[in-house]
Amino acid sequence: MTHDTLSRRGLLTAASATLALAGCAKVAAPPTGRLTEIRAGNRPLTLTAAPHTLNIGHDSVPAWVYREQPLPVLRLKQGEEVQVTLANALGEHTSIHWHGIRGPNAMDGVPYLTQAPVQPGAHFAYRFTPPDTGTFFFHPHCNTAEQLGRGLVGALVVEDGVSFDDDVVLLIKDWRLAPDGGFLPFLTTAGASRAGSFGTVRTVNGIPSPKIAVPGKSQARLRLINTDSARICEIGVKGAQVIAIDGNAVTPFALDTWRLGPAMRLDLSLRVPASEPVEVIDYFSATPVTLATLLPSGSDDAPKPVAALEPTRFQEPDLAKGWQHTLELDASAAPAGYPDIPPVVLPDGRRIDLADSLCLAQGTFWALDGKSWPERDHRRLPPPLFTFARGESVVLTLSNETSRTHPIHIHGHTMKVLSADRLKRPVHRADTVLVLPNERVQVAFVADNPGNWMIHCHVIEHQETGMMGWFRVS
Repeated sequence: MTHDTLSRRGLLTAASATLALAGCAKVAAPPTGRLTEIRAGNRPLTLTAAPHTLNIGHDSVPAWVYREQPLPVLRLKQGEEVQVTLANALGEHTSIHWHGIRGPNAMDGVPYLTQAPVQPGAHFAYRFTPPDTGTFFFHPHCNTAEQLGRGLVGALVVEDGVSFDDDVVLLIKDWRLAPDGGFLPFLTTAGASRAGSFGTVRTVNGIPSPKIAVPGKSQARLRLINTDSARICEIGVKGAQVIAIDGNAVTPFALDTWRLGPAMRLDLSLRVPASEPVEVIDYFSATPVTLATLLPSGSDDAPKPVAALEPTRFQEPDLAKGWQHTLELDASAAPAGYPDIPPVVLPDGRRIDLADSLCLAQGTFWALDGKSWPERDHRRLPPPLFTFARGESVVLTLSNETSRTHPIHIHGHTMKVLSADRLKRPVHRADTVLVLPNERVQVAFVADNPGNWMIHCHVIEHQETGMMGWFRVS
């Protein structure tokens, strides 16, 4: 058991902080639906990225995972240091990006921009102290479509000291599995040029529609993390209140539904009934999908009172004097020399869009301000989109000129989401924000973290086919 307070949490699987071994042992997600949790503050920990065979509706899914268990949860207290060494037991290079962490640039995990990629058989030591509490996660920034698609992802929880009766991490991830349990292609022409290639098996904590026991008549904290490469969810939980967005505390408000795109997180406070199950539902599909069910077991006289979360302290951007820019989210043009290529229609009616195929061949469908990232593996860096002086206020209008939704993620900083002209949301802090088709979303931040930082769409196929850039804070 990995929490400091255990009396009401006898439901979590015990976790070891020993070295994860490479190999191909078959492992399955914990039967309770809970993820393996590891106390990770101020103690050395090795995460080995390695092939493992998982049981996700099939007996032999050829996954890649960290440690000997899939989807680990690292927990630490505010002020504690992350001391993680990544050991690469894969056949290709990799890295770890600590998503949402405003940490030092050298620890951000972007190959060729902040570090050399970790080659097969090599190690890299990540050492940093997260400045903020909240719900975060980590994943590779190399060959991301495949490495994330195969299962290289985990949660990072920086505890804020607010004690709930139960604290449940719900990690949402699809798996693109063929009927024989092998993986389907992680990047496709249809997916990259449209809304992404969706998985065939939907899971929470590695299990399709898990049933998770929670104490009855308790006050529970649910930490939802959308780690999927493409799927947007519309989260609904009866009786829940939103208490944090992307790890940042908000004044609590009742949850109707919340649009949770790839890489976004949502913390909920829920008064669990004595015996009635509570469903976590995705309403975004044509037919609502039950992602997970919380099953109350036992009961106490009353849930413990819970203190309000302390808001994270950010420097407020100067909206009047800040640098103003409209960042256009564009579709990439077809390769030069191939204008207005008509589609080919086969005798059976199937359509082949040659312009799309040529875009994929050159690696781009998407762009930021008309500029596409030139290579999927990052080696050839384009010029920075912007350069800011340290401490400069930045006001960006994210203008989506395309017919697809884009969750835009910024590294090393947290945006203040000010307004949107289609999807209405309260003013809040976030590192990833959804921008609907033909929508304009205004965000602002203070460029107070020096270094080279990525900004990109977190539909991974959009990222890997052009919608990615970087900026410098000097």
